[in-house]
Amino acid sequence: MRTLKRLWIPLVALLAMLGSGAWLVTQDDDDGRGFGPWGGTGMPMMGGSAESWRPGGERDPVDDLAEARDRAEDFAETLGPGLRVGEVMRFENNYYAELEESDGAKATEVLVDPSTGAVQLEFGPAMMWNTRYGMMARPGTRARLSAEQARSVAQAWADDHGGLAVAEPEAFPGYYTLHTLRDGDIKGMLSVNAVTGAVWYHSWHGEFEEMSEGE
Repeated sequence: MRTLKRLWIPLVALLAMLGSGAWLVTQDDDDGRGFGPWGGTGMPMMGGSAESWRPGGERDPVDDLAEARDRAEDFAETLGPGLRVGEVMRFENNYYAELEESDGAKATEVLVDPSTGAVQLEFGPAMMWNTRYGMMARPGTRARLSAEQARSVAQAWADDHGGLAVAEPEAFPGYYTLHTLRDGDIKGMLSVNAVTGAVWYHSWHGEFEEMSEGE
């Protein structure tokens, strides 16, 4: 009985990791956008996890990039000292924002729910691969892939998924994120694990609409 109890905790942890790994299995359409792991291209409900944040716990819809930046800034203050918001993007299903360290290094990625104003760590790489701010943070983990190697991996993936091109990689703790492009226009984004080279397409966004750069 004692042996079973000792094995129970690592077994539960293993099952949780296997469950999160299932997020990587998505089906793609001809444009390489993919279908989200929740079925269809819609995004799951936000605001229910430990990573979510909403001022006062009230619904407070977000109408534009400026408001999304403000919400992301508020969230950044709760996540870590000195964090600030860089690039903000508006997609069909959500707003996306990059958080940066005070020296400009990329910290993590967050989503802002347009209907409620809830902010949370982005699904996928930001939650599972980020070695500093993710759910399974592993400070000190060294990247094995350079930015150029990550771009080669991403381009090989894009070639097999609708013939998309990829932009320059942005290095986050434990992974790289790149925009996917068609004829120079942003179509979406994907991430490459800096240790394993695994590719994770951000299938939850929907169509890209507009963006604003950081200050």
